[in-house]
Amino acid sequence: MPKQFWFIFARMIGEGKNKKISILGCGWLGFPFAKLLVAKGWQVKGATTTPAKLFILKEAGIEPFLIDTEPGAAQPDPAFFESDFLLINIPPGRKSAPNGYLQKMEILLKSIEKSPVRVVFFISSTSVYGDVCRELTEADLPDNPTELLQAEQLFQQQKYFQTTIIRFGGLFGPDRNPGRFFKDKNSISNGLVPVNLIHLKDCLGLLEAVLNQQKFPEVYNAVAPSHPTKKEFYTKAITKTGLAAPDFAEEKNEWKMINPAKIIAELNYQFQYPDLLKCLDDPAAFSYA
Repeated sequence: MPKQFWFIFARMIGEGKNKKISILGCGWLGFPFAKLLVAKGWQVKGATTTPAKLFILKEAGIEPFLIDTEPGAAQPDPAFFESDFLLINIPPGRKSAPNGYLQKMEILLKSIEKSPVRVVFFISSTSVYGDVCRELTEADLPDNPTELLQAEQLFQQQKYFQTTIIRFGGLFGPDRNPGRFFKDKNSISNGLVPVNLIHLKDCLGLLEAVLNQQKFPEVYNAVAPSHPTKKEFYTKAITKTGLAAPDFAEEKNEWKMINPAKIIAELNYQFQYPDLLKCLDDPAAFSYA
């Protein structure tokens, strides 16, 4: 796409003339982000795979669409893609069939290429990095050949739109209390490895910052700045729920520590929950209020 187009497009965004976004995947992360943007005056289209959720989206001021990205499903409604921005929030899933996720993304690309979408925000994960036993930044090339990494590369190679990739660490917050992650388990391996987590409120704050500051194309690693050990964090989280904490092995094998310095510097972002251990003391961290 010509540079002149992108200059004009960026100016229009800055003037508030382009405030249409489509969100593919209105679940735990996508739905609250859609509601946040509606409250800020955006026109938001939201896609779900659950028919019963269409009414919920509409009640929240989101234009609802039923879209199934599984191979062989009906073609998505082209009206969903009639936006300048598209946020793709479809987790690959641990039990997906071989090549299933990448095939979904390849099918999805065909719809995007026919649309007016000019910027894609692709939600990825820090799992694209292997456990290399050292600190990692965006300058480090992932070497974990997953379908998720292949999907990232697929979108980065497109010339009809720009893609910003946001790699989130482990997600927690309302309805995802880390104190229940190891429920009914007696022993946990690798207790001394650093955790790479981020709270939902910071996920939403970072997404809004990237959108408002027109950071595309880009790649960001999104985790909280603090990295307590798995034993420290989850022992405290579990005891907060009143459950008995399992034993954590005093070992440090197969780990990585994600450095979020880029989002702090480039976005001037101030985390709402920079200290993960202190976050566990805040009841509001696990409430949607």
